[in-house]
Amino acid sequence: MSLQSHIAAVILAAGESSRLGKPKQLIQFRGKTLVRRVVDAASEAGCRPILVVLGTERTSHLYSDGLPRVKGRHHEIELITSELKKTGATIVANSNWQCGIGTSIRTGVQHLLDTAPGVEATVLLACDQPFVDRAVLDGLMTLYHETLKPIVAASYAGTLGVPALFDRSLLPELLRLDDSAGAKSTILSNRDQVAEFPFPEGKVDIDTAEDWQRFCCSKE
Repeated sequence: MSLQSHIAAVILAAGESSRLGKPKQLIQFRGKTLVRRVVDAASEAGCRPILVVLGTERTSHLYSDGLPRVKGRHHEIELITSELKKTGATIVANSNWQCGIGTSIRTGVQHLLDTAPGVEATVLLACDQPFVDRAVLDGLMTLYHETLKPIVAASYAGTLGVPALFDRSLLPELLRLDDSAGAKSTILSNRDQVAEFPFPEGKVDIDTAEDWQRFCCSKE
């Protein structure tokens, strides 16, 4: 849609998944990995550009095709980047990912401002919410244009969170996030400027092996 053509997507996928025991980005759900599902949803919703923030070590460097080569996490990151190679998404390396999710948000937003300064807004997404799809992102963007609110946040489990859309006027505030702070802190500090998009399935995310087992059992 033309109204959505200047809205970017920043997908947060830098976590090590230590509590899960395997890369959550590569868990299969309905025939696709979680990271591929969210990238495809953003693409189908018309988001451009699409940035995927991955965690790398400070010693990392880039392949000739721009993908990060990583010491220690090399195999995991190689699998994820291979999964995304033909999607058109841009991989952004965050060498400070272990300091907290705020570092990934800042890294993605800064890269966006450096490379696509004309974007109207950006959607922040996590890669571990399996029910995020095009319809959800279309809903966020439609509400953004209808309400003219600078933030549209998903509403679930009595709170607000990602996926969330931020007008470009809020991007400098995201760049000031503390290392450990997530998007919710910016959402709640601007509560009167937030439009809520009901997304009850947003409460489902995958952090531990127990989460995944419980989720799989609920789908049987």
